Amino acid sequence: MQNTSRHRPGAIVFILLLLLIDILGIGLIIPVLPELVKELLDADPDNASAEKISSLAGRYVGWIGAVYAIMQFFFSPILGGLSDRFGRRPVLLLSMLGLGIDFIVVGLAPSLSWLFVARAISGVMGASLTTGNAYIADISDEENRARNFGLVGVMFGIGFTLGPTIGGLLGAISLRLPFFVAAGLALANFTYGYFRLPESLPPEKRSKVELWKLNPVASIGSLGAYPLVAALAVVFVLKSFAQRGLENVWVLYTAYKFEWSSLANGLALGMVGIMAIVVQGGLVKPVIKRFGPRKTIVAATLISATAFAGYGLANQTWMIPWIIVFGSLGGLAGPAIQSLVTSTVDESNQGRVQGAITSLTSITAIAAPLFFNSFLFSFFVSEDAPIPLPGAPLLVGSLLQLMAAVIAFVIFLKRRDRPTPAMNDLPESAS
Repeated sequence: MQNTSRHRPGAIVFILLLLLIDILGIGLIIPVLPELVKELLDADPDNASAEKISSLAGRYVGWIGAVYAIMQFFFSPILGGLSDRFGRRPVLLLSMLGLGIDFIVVGLAPSLSWLFVARAISGVMGASLTTGNAYIADISDEENRARNFGLVGVMFGIGFTLGPTIGGLLGAISLRLPFFVAAGLALANFTYGYFRLPESLPPEKRSKVELWKLNPVASIGSLGAYPLVAALAVVFVLKSFAQRGLENVWVLYTAYKFEWSSLANGLALGMVGIMAIVVQGGLVKPVIKRFGPRKTIVAATLISATAFAGYGLANQTWMIPWIIVFGSLGGLAGPAIQSLVTSTVDESNQGRVQGAITSLTSITAIAAPLFFNSFLFSFFVSEDAPIPLPGAPLLVGSLLQLMAAVIAFVIFLKRRDRPTPAMNDLPESAS
């Protein structure tokens, strides 16, 4: 089964299905992980207070999320380097097998320590998404590269729409059931890949493992060569930090403030995914073509700031779906930023710059759960808080988004004499 087939018909279908199942497995556990943490805390008689359990759950979920992100941050380049040396197929198969076994461990976890170890291993195995992207690059050419990576984005959208929704439905039956279903998907993924996934990197194109390539922060310095990109990186980091905070604290916040079940959270997160598909698939290109990337970035970021504040101040359940619909327009900022970045950087440095942006995103994914969950949420629902304010993380996220909008406005005001990239510069995957 080790045949190498760069141009084997259907290879793109195989890898896209593998990525979709991986994303589904991740999405399945989003609505139930915080509730599982509460269940494990509630098993301790010393933590019988509901307020104390909510505060501790915020702290532990934050640390669990940080551990997962840290492992992804360090192991993404390592798995990428190993796939350059030994091929994509063995790395992908090993990761899928390990992820399936790990989900079973999470589902059986009798204590929080087991949960920490299992999620750390999940972070390592989940880093295989980098190898999946490399596989796509291997089997693509100039004619279909943009389309293929656009399809990857669609798989992410579908996975994060269906995953939390199905996870919420399964979690209503049992909090541990989504983990076993995710394990089944990952192991089915491994079996499917073992028999049907061809190798994409021929032996003559493989390279030695070099230590400097395994450094996840090595490429960040490359941003200094492009002042506009470096300035936009500040905007990007602020927005990414706020967004990762929202994603990490959402289930804890809605369960505490509105007493939402895992089912309600799954349905709400499914709605978020649907709106993201609508905006990314139908509005990005016409909006940026009409208003340009600069105005789009500022306006969309202000929309995000308003939506975050709305989430944090909402006092009725019916308000949340309306805020989701409105806030989805904030998703226009990301593709607009990418359109400016890709049109500013020369082709020979696109990989390094995109790698730097990915590294920055990974850093925010590490810091966000610690800051928004373990610190802000945990403190403002505890007995030590001056006032009970579970929406504090979202209000801080709103402030970060507002800062990003102001910085972007100042950047563009100072560079208003510079031409705006043509619509042809907008990546196909963003349109």
